[in-house]
Order: sequence, then C-alpha cells, then structure tokens
Amino acid sequence: MEIDAPRLSESAPKGRTRAILQTVLNFGTSRGVTDAAATAPKPKKALNAARSFWLKQLHQWHWISAAVSLIGLMLFAVTGITLNHAASIPGQVSTVETAGTLPPPLLERLSTFPQETTDPAPDYVARWASDHFKVSIAGRPTETTPEEVYIALTEPGGDGWLTIDRATGEASRERTTRGPIAYLNDLHKGRNAGKVWFWFIDVFAAACIVFAVTGFALTWMHAKQRPSTWPLLGLGLLIPVIIALIFIH
Repeated sequence: MEIDAPRLSESAPKGRTRAILQTVLNFGTSRGVTDAAATAPKPKKALNAARSFWLKQLHQWHWISAAVSLIGLMLFAVTGITLNHAASIPGQVSTVETAGTLPPPLLERLSTFPQETTDPAPDYVARWASDHFKVSIAGRPTETTPEEVYIALTEPGGDGWLTIDRATGEASRERTTRGPIAYLNDLHKGRNAGKVWFWFIDVFAAACIVFAVTGFALTWMHAKQRPSTWPLLGLGLLIPVIIALIFIH
C-alpha cells in the first residue's frame, strides 16, 4: 500500500490533465463547427417559399381556367376547321313556309301602328305570332311600310322572316336552315346568336387568356429542367410569322 500511493498521486494529475485537454479540444471543435456554420451559405428559404407560392397559384388558376374553357375551346377548335373548309362541306338546306291570318280585331288595331317605322311590332301582334307561328318577334325591329310589316328572323345557321299584309291581315312565315355544321360555324362567329352568347364569347376568351398566360408562366418556371422549352416556343411564334410574310399576299 505504501508503494502504490505515489503511483496514485502521480496518476491523479494525469487524469485531470486529460480532462482539461479534452475540454479544450471539445471547445475548439464546437467553436470550429460554429464558425463553419456561420460562414456556410444559408439555404434560400425565402426564394423557395416564393417559388412554391407562385407555382401553387399558377397551377390553381391554370386548371380552373382549363376547366372553364375546355368545352368551348374544343368547340371553337373544331369549328375553326369546319370554317376553313366551309366551301367543301355541303350544307343541308331546308325551307319551311307557314301561312296564317291576323284576326280582324288585331288587324284593326294594327291600323294605328305607324305607316313607316322600324319600331318593334305591337305586343298583341307579337303574342299572336308566338301562338300561331311559334316564333318570338317581341323587341325585334321591323321594316314597316303602308302595305306590310316585315320582321327579319335571322338565327345561327339559318334565316327567316315574317310578313303581315296590313290590308288583308294575311301573314307568312318562312324559315331556312342550313344544317348543324352551319349552326356551329355561326356560333363560332357569334352571328345572329344574341346578347347572351355575345357575352359568353367574351368570358370564354378571358378564360383562354388566363389559361395561356398561366401556362406560359409555368413553362418559364420549369424551363431550366426542360431545355427544349424555348426552342419550341420560338418555333410556335416563328411558323405563323414566316407564313404571314411569305405566303399571304
């Protein structure tokens, strides 16, 4: 026991020395890690968050506008082809004529209607025409003369008219249709389709613009991963420009 005592006294300082050295090493290591973390480039969290936000918004608007405009886009694409080949697509012309006579009381009241005007026919005449000919003339302008009242009855893919003889009350209704292709072609052009269809075309066109703009924005944001993006977009612009400059005179 007396021999081992000095050894224990010698080993104690060595143990403390190791502990001190380990503490210093740990401090230096942690400090080095801290310094390295401070000097390391930080991830662009703000940029990634902004990109994620815009991607989400663009995808949202892109699919909504696609859903709203899908059926209309198909309709206008198909009728674009049929319009381009309208001369080679035979029409299915059908003409129907119907006759009738305005009742004497109504004919007598019609005598008070102006001799020459473009005002719509009186309401009682419009109601009679709706009952007898199954046609709506309310609010339509007329070409009224002392001899007759003439109302043009144009419609998509067809034409027609209604005349009423002011002396005898004899009325004649004629309707001509040119088939479903002509009907769809006139819808494409908005011809004789009324105000509701007029506004539908504007809303549909706005949805198509949103669809195209959001599609372009998504293409631009993914262009780095798709090297063919810009050449294809450039080609889509270049082809119609070349055709317009060289082949259209």
